[in-house]
Amino acid sequence: MTPKEFARKVFAGQWPILVVGLILIAALGLVIAGYWRRGALVMGIAVGVAAVMRLTLSDERAGLLAVRSRTIDFATTATVSATVLYIAWTIDPLGTS
Repeated sequence: MTPKEFARKVFAGQWPILVVGLILIAALGLVIAGYWRRGALVMGIAVGVAAVMRLTLSDERAGLLAVRSRTIDFATTATVSATVLYIAWTIDPLGTS
């Protein structure tokens, strides 16, 4: 198996976690740039995307997003997403972005 075939196989099987990871990297970039509230909102969105993907994709297609049963994974990630979004939306910015 060539490196190109190997990379294609890995990316084809793990695209859901890669999409969530890219969104989280963007959120980290916002936090590093000083926009921590916006970064926290994007982090909450990333976890929400993971929750929706886990709910809609089969266990085989979900790849590394599938940790436990679909119900537990969705409930956990949706709760974390809602909590992060609520905190990021309502916290006092203290003069920052």
